[in-house]
Amino acid sequence: MVTFVALLMLLQMGVNPALATLLAALLFLPWILKSWMRSYVLRAGHYRRTLHLLEALLTLSLAALAFALQEDVVWTFIALMVISLLSAGHELAARIYYERMLRPRLQRFYNGPKMFASQLAVIMTYGMMIMAVGVLQIYFRRYSPMLSWSIACYVAAGVMMLFTLWHMAVLRTTHVQSFFRTNTVSGSIKAEMHIIARISEQPQWWKHVLIIFFALLPQGLMFYTRVLFLITHTDNGGLGCTLQEIGFAQGTIGVIAFWIGISAGRWLLYVARAPQARLFWPFALCLGLSPAVYLMMTLEPPTSLMTLCMGTFQAQLLFGFGIYACQSSIKNISGERYRNTINLLYIPLVSLAMMPPMALSGWLCTAVGFKTYFLIDTLTAPISWLIIWIIIHSTQNNRQTHP
Repeated sequence: MVTFVALLMLLQMGVNPALATLLAALLFLPWILKSWMRSYVLRAGHYRRTLHLLEALLTLSLAALAFALQEDVVWTFIALMVISLLSAGHELAARIYYERMLRPRLQRFYNGPKMFASQLAVIMTYGMMIMAVGVLQIYFRRYSPMLSWSIACYVAAGVMMLFTLWHMAVLRTTHVQSFFRTNTVSGSIKAEMHIIARISEQPQWWKHVLIIFFALLPQGLMFYTRVLFLITHTDNGGLGCTLQEIGFAQGTIGVIAFWIGISAGRWLLYVARAPQARLFWPFALCLGLSPAVYLMMTLEPPTSLMTLCMGTFQAQLLFGFGIYACQSSIKNISGERYRNTINLLYIPLVSLAMMPPMALSGWLCTAVGFKTYFLIDTLTAPISWLIIWIIIHSTQNNRQTHP
């Protein structure tokens, strides 16, 4: 919800696109701090109790968001930020919990259902929830559109409450509750600073950070502007889609395509065991080609929902498949410390790389228009590929010079 739906909430509250994309991008901050949050959650222990507490707080936060939507933008953003923070903490607590409860083989088996469930949750919010809000706005057309959003958030709070009660009944206590008797913010910060110091010892780690940034730059520029393009009226250069059309094309078909792309990339890396070095450029090319789909839609606007779904399917398929271009760079940055738990750095680094272009995308798009913007976005891809090629070859030459 805080990743995709929040932007639509802010736009329908009357927030201008430049400010809306900035606020929506700031909601990624808790995920950038995910590595530090893991240190805090791990030191806290009592993972079952932590899960119950976080789920109860999420239920209350969703209800608070439903109330804030009727007030103003400031309280809405605060509620969304709290939900984002609790969601990041809950994901960490859940991961630590099942690592304590399941053997390594079962953990690997659990990854597939967990990924499927996470994508299904996106479909339920970014897809079905938005479509339901669109129907409610037609029914309550005499009232503010935020009333429909509030009703949807109250329903989401009720669903979360049912999950909380169910988990209180079925989750067992972990065998190991905590390795630490005390847990403080300063202690977690010190532990995390030690990890950052070890990462900084990796040779030329900053070059790998630049590779991640430029590989994700086209996607970061497109991440929120694709939604702006769909919802903006045709008189202003957009497609003028309804919430139902956005929910079906982006939140359902697009998410399914993204999941297929991720699954294909994961199969190549971990099942087929294809060499990661050879797959880097196919992954990077897919990331860069995705914005070209939206450029084509600005030149030849879709004439039906089917053609719109075909465009979003192609773009999201390329995005999901190409996201693994960051894998090798993150492994080089992480070193041996996170070799077996690379996800702890993957999400923070990807979020950090995408947040600046996401935050500025609304302002730039408003300034130049959709056609020019998606042309610029598409042209950043070959420029990024050239910069990445230069960085990679300079790194290889340094290794040859200083073995």
